[in-house]
Amino acid sequence: MNVLSTSAPDGARFGFGRKWRRFLAGLSDERIHSAEQSLRELLGSGNLEGKSFLDIGSGDGLFSMAAMRLGAARVHSLDYDLDSVECTRELRRRYFPDSPIWQVQRGNVLDRSYMQALGTWDLVYSWGVLHHTGNMRGAFASAAAVVRQKGHLIIAIYNDQGWRSRAWWWIKRIYNVNALGRAIVLATFIPYYVAGALDWLGGFPFEVDSRSGVEAYFKTQGFTLEHLVSCGSKHGCNQFVFRRCAFGS
Repeated sequence: MNVLSTSAPDGARFGFGRKWRRFLAGLSDERIHSAEQSLRELLGSGNLEGKSFLDIGSGDGLFSMAAMRLGAARVHSLDYDLDSVECTRELRRRYFPDSPIWQVQRGNVLDRSYMQALGTWDLVYSWGVLHHTGNMRGAFASAAAVVRQKGHLIIAIYNDQGWRSRAWWWIKRIYNVNALGRAIVLATFIPYYVAGALDWLGGFPFEVDSRSGVEAYFKTQGFTLEHLVSCGSKHGCNQFVFRRCAFGS
């Protein structure tokens, strides 16, 4: 596992919730259906009837809502960012007001006591989140611990590109320190960003891992890889669907 950051320097953690508020303002039926289809494709099934769904880092709450629409028996959304929590609550209010089976909380995947209190789940979903916690290995362990026997863990993790990933770490670090850092990075990289060649600059803390590294880690935790969507050698996230076969070391 390639660790680029084990903590977020003061003032350097990106406020993800600001993006989600803008997203909610433009939410459409097409985006909702796309989220549902994404879950179907990853799981190879048309619905989640009778399944419990834990959304770690729910962001705007779109995939929590998709799980609800696909018939999940219980959904729990958690996020560390307060704006993201409020966005998820707003989505719940709009589409599933007062639903007793969809709970939304502020929570930290690295808080083992909090995670343990949630119990175990049929489906644990964390899309592009665990590599932004500042302690990816710890987040892996915490997420793995709440997947029940024969349950699934669905995650997307930044691909390790060697020196390119290390350069990205510095770009993101500078961008998130202060206004001057943001101005410098934007002035330098905005042409590429607009062209779609760069990742979201705000994603910090930031860690990466290889496909084989992620698979090897979860194998030690009693998981087998059922499905992989690889980004090859390119920048982006590798997408994993793991199934728990046993409890690891």
